[in-house]
Amino acid sequence: MWNRRLTIGAGLLLASACLTATVPAWAADSRDQVAVRHLLMQTFDKPDARLQVEAIAVQAEHAVASWAQGERGGRALLRRQGQAWQIVLCAGDGLKQAAGLREAGLKPADAQALAGRLAQVEARLTPAQRERYGRFEGQVRMDAQGAHPPQSHGHGHGH
Repeated sequence: MWNRRLTIGAGLLLASACLTATVPAWAADSRDQVAVRHLLMQTFDKPDARLQVEAIAVQAEHAVASWAQGERGGRALLRRQGQAWQIVLCAGDGLKQAAGLREAGLKPADAQALAGRLAQVEARLTPAQRERYGRFEGQVRMDAQGAHPPQSHGHGHGH
């Protein structure tokens, strides 16, 4: 009986360790990161064009999310409005730099901190993933509903 309990207990411990090891990195996200991911998925994910939100950095009232959709990718800047998040704009590598974040309206200290946090969360990803986020050409401003004005072809917007 003792050996059976030990074996079952060891089996449960092993199964638990295996499950923990395969939990995606985003499973430990903060409440803000979960809300940002949910908004982006709700807005842009499509059955024929699955959206992957692979890295999210949050600083004060702003967040940058790195996303991929097929071969396309980019970064989205979001702003907290009360308890909800709103997509402000989509761009590429400009959103990983403090200067680009300042141009988008962040205070210098928040821009610097957010750029640093984004570098930290993107560091765990592959170089190919990070390169894909830079493919977004230009900058597309979004309205409160996450829509953007019609764009000409070649702007890189995968949504």
